[in-house]
Amino acid sequence: MNPPALILFDCDGTLVDSQQQIVAAMQVAFTDNGLAAPDASAVHAVIGLSLATALDRLAPGLDEASGQAVLATYRRAYVGSEQSLTLYPGVREGLEALRDKGYWLGIVTGKSRNGLLRVLDHFDLHALFEVWRTADCCPSKPHPAMVLECMHELGMDAARTRVIGDACFDMEMARAADVMALGVSFGVEPAERLIAAGAMRVFDRFDEIAPWFPSLAGEETIA
Repeated sequence: MNPPALILFDCDGTLVDSQQQIVAAMQVAFTDNGLAAPDASAVHAVIGLSLATALDRLAPGLDEASGQAVLATYRRAYVGSEQSLTLYPGVREGLEALRDKGYWLGIVTGKSRNGLLRVLDHFDLHALFEVWRTADCCPSKPHPAMVLECMHELGMDAARTRVIGDACFDMEMARAADVMALGVSFGVEPAERLIAAGAMRVFDRFDEIAPWFPSLAGEETIA
């Protein structure tokens, strides 16, 4: 058996279908605080960033007090919608298949630690992941810190690490860490944008991912 290899997944838009809830919560956060709501495309463009960084892009120049009020309203609105979240089809089966092939799995996400833990609890996914990093313990994507810290924790090098995500931020983060980037087209970005941002391959369904990775038993390299 060869040494394990590490696959780091984004969460929202890659594992969890949460775009509708994120857009709705952000629009409520703006309107409840007397601001014009951003349209859905503007919110889609910041999904994957840390919440504070996303707000800076949606409302540049907002004063600190107003910004904190918007963030607090967003958190309440989003948490209230979490029971309606779903995994994308094939996620659990795909993750289990990758584990069975000998891969270590991790998560690198713009969510907060508490937000990610709620997702892992809700979908009973804790046992599938060896490592994770969130936006409140690392700089926001596309900074490579999340990837680099996960690699360091598990003693993994860049050659045996892959990042899979749905946003250009994920591809840019992977490239900044000198790690191969792989995309999924069912999240916020179409395949052509992910490829332009550095994705080596884009998957149209989650159940395409595990078959692309060979078993590590008897394999000299990973895909």
